Amino acid sequence: MIATLANIIRGKRSEDGLAATEFGLIAIPLFIMLLGGMDLAHQAYSRALLQGALNDAARRASVEDPSFTAAGSTLEERIKNTVTSQVSYIAPKASYNVKISNYFDFAGVGKPEKLLTDVDGNGQYDETDGDCFEDLNDNGSYDLDAGRTGVGGSDDVVFYEVTMSMPRLFPMANLMGLDDTMETTAEAAIRNQPYATQAVVPTVCGEPA
Repeated sequence: MIATLANIIRGKRSEDGLAATEFGLIAIPLFIMLLGGMDLAHQAYSRALLQGALNDAARRASVEDPSFTAAGSTLEERIKNTVTSQVSYIAPKASYNVKISNYFDFAGVGKPEKLLTDVDGNGQYDETDGDCFEDLNDNGSYDLDAGRTGVGGSDDVVFYEVTMSMPRLFPMANLMGLDDTMETTAEAAIRNQPYATQAVVPTVCGEPA
């Protein structure tokens, strides 16, 4: 009887510190999961904020004489500074790459210039065949992307693309197999107000060989 009691007492004593040991085993994975969740939430919020800022700036820039409080010698610079200023408080160390291009219509965004004459019917512009195309960006050459740089003019469709790169919220990205920097992209396409007559698209034809 006495031996049995002694064994029970020894068994209870052997459990001392077991909770601390178990917590130590799960603490690191738990903290990594918590920090990872916070990092993902920060990333999602930054992306939403960037998209909202871009949408707002694009709408404001679509009128004939847009007004921006942000500094800049050109409208494009003021648009960029407006977007970045709205995101900087959540991503103070972020860098931005802003691309602004304009098209004749929505159907042409990111597309080649439209062929009007395709002599051999191969679906490609052949200058030596005498093919003709709409020179949407008015540069005299056939382009696989019909976009022009900048916000364009009346009734043009403007395509905005902003890529933001910033350090992650916590310096533990390698533990989760992630890069040290987070990159996200926001895009917006909007048609300028018809405050004047849209520019006429010239037709350019090649010279048959």
